[in-house]
Amino acid sequence: MEFELTGQDADTRARSGRLRLRSGEVETPAFMPVGSRASVRGLTPGRLRECGVQMVLANAYHLALRPGAEVVAQLGGLHAFMGWDGPLLTDSGGYQVFSLAGHRVITEEGVQFRSPVDGREVFLGPRRCMEVQNLLGADVAMVLDHCSPYPCDREPAEAAAERTLRWSAACKEAHGRDDQALFGIVQGSTFDDLREASARRTVELGFDGYAIGGVSVGEEEHLRRRVVALTAPMLPADRPRYLMGVGFPPDVIAAIGDGVDLFDCVAPTRMGRNATAFTPGGRVRLRNSGLRADRRPVQDGCDCPCCRLYSRGYLNHLFRVGEMLGPILLSVHNLAFYARMMTQARRAIRQGRFGQFRDGFIARYDSGKEQ
Repeated sequence: MEFELTGQDADTRARSGRLRLRSGEVETPAFMPVGSRASVRGLTPGRLRECGVQMVLANAYHLALRPGAEVVAQLGGLHAFMGWDGPLLTDSGGYQVFSLAGHRVITEEGVQFRSPVDGREVFLGPRRCMEVQNLLGADVAMVLDHCSPYPCDREPAEAAAERTLRWSAACKEAHGRDDQALFGIVQGSTFDDLREASARRTVELGFDGYAIGGVSVGEEEHLRRRVVALTAPMLPADRPRYLMGVGFPPDVIAAIGDGVDLFDCVAPTRMGRNATAFTPGGRVRLRNSGLRADRRPVQDGCDCPCCRLYSRGYLNHLFRVGEMLGPILLSVHNLAFYARMMTQARRAIRQGRFGQFRDGFIARYDSGKEQ
């Protein structure tokens, strides 16, 4: 992995860069759509490319359950398995420690899950986590972390951050591929001193890149933005910085201003499947009965296939009658919107006007948050 900065905004911490990985280059800041089970729902790899997607995220936990990391390896690795030849990142399963709290037991050795698929017991510790991700063969692997819930008292938040550090060290020792980057993860909930200690000690362990985890788990917007603003500048300037699971447009743009390079979130595709489109003027709900005879595209000036060919009225019809084309088209539009948003952010950074761009973007978006 190589990472170089290509631009730095004068008035904010925003920076543009170029991340070179085994499977290609990524211009940063960049957004990764989520394909947990080796598929971004409803979209082919070719369609993802048409939307401007550079890099995709998959989930090691889900792929270890089905079809199994060994099966994926036998079929040529994750890239060949899903037909995506661009950069891939695999999340470790640390988020499932949070999201499947009722189906797991945490020990010092790792996490014992009860599979939501068939009820069998599944163990995921640092060594197995690395074994799975080595077999999958993504360009970037993530350490196994313990993601605290919110709200969270200080004592359990500190215990989770300390456990993440121990697991991170074990993951680094067990990681077995020289052609795969390994990213560390900072935890600490909403406690500033825990975040500072976690960031410092994670950097001391030494990773190819660094992620801010444990946010977007129910905390208020001002807390999330405070944690990101505090943590991002503490991570090495010469390594990519990744904000995990944060993906609504104003949050992404604000975090870019704090120096974040990579993002992932289910928001654009999940919201698309639920009849909601992102536009510069906020979200548009396509099930709204007032749109039945609306001739306009979802977004004026958008050149995605959805906006070029179809009206709001047609999309309203698709969702009302339950046709699968509706979720596909809105997912296409939303991913194209995100790709364009990141392109505009990179351009503003290189031109030294990101602060102006950020303030204007957020003001316009918030002014029409729900259309």
